[in-house]
Amino acid sequence: MIEISQAAIAEIVRMQTVREQNTSKFQIGFARGGCNDFHYTIDLVDAISDRDRVYEINGVLVSIDLQQLEYLDNLKLDYSEDLMGGGFRFQNPLATSVCGCGNSFSMVGGEW
Repeated sequence: MIEISQAAIAEIVRMQTVREQNTSKFQIGFARGGCNDFHYTIDLVDAISDRDRVYEINGVLVSIDLQQLEYLDNLKLDYSEDLMGGGFRFQNPLATSVCGCGNSFSMVGGEW
């Protein structure tokens, strides 16, 4: 299961409202690339596939691909703003290394 802070929930709801996608799911995943082996992906989606698992977390529907679920287990997602702007912050206990931007990582079993 993943944990999403109240600040991240508020930003997701704001994104849904601005994009007029109030019933969309917040999809979290990862893909090859970035400073390390992988980078996180997020999106608002209306449709989900049979490969997706959907959770309700503090009123937000969160979608994660079943193949990626074990690599995102216990992920903590936060949102913060600083002088450079705002952004989501990922803390993945399964990551073996994280780059300076915090959005790119390596992990055991990185041949995924």
